[in-house]
Amino acid sequence: MAKYRRGRINDAVAEELAIALGEVREPKVINNFVSITRAEVAPDLKYASVYFSAMGDADEAAEGLAKCTGMLRHHLARTLNLRITPELHFVKDGSIEHGARIARLLEEIKTDNEKQGED
Repeated sequence: MAKYRRGRINDAVAEELAIALGEVREPKVINNFVSITRAEVAPDLKYASVYFSAMGDADEAAEGLAKCTGMLRHHLARTLNLRITPELHFVKDGSIEHGARIARLLEEIKTDNEKQGED
């Protein structure tokens, strides 16, 4: 399968799962404000790693997503025209926390430089 096609499939899976999260009624997902950041589908389309971020407890959100896997797969099967609907495996995405940490460190450096400039 061409690399650009897998990229389009990855984007489509992530987008449709983000839409499907609006239909989820699992309290562990709703209470933790879960959002899908990206998806990576295997070349044979049998498996997909779905990366998510959660504002609350990420472990609890992962449990809630695991309970909703069947409904989310069903949504993908209905909306995407794929021969095989991939099995979903949810992975916590730490990139948002990492970016926030970098921004915080840069802000600390900026305030330290401003304090040194005043002296």
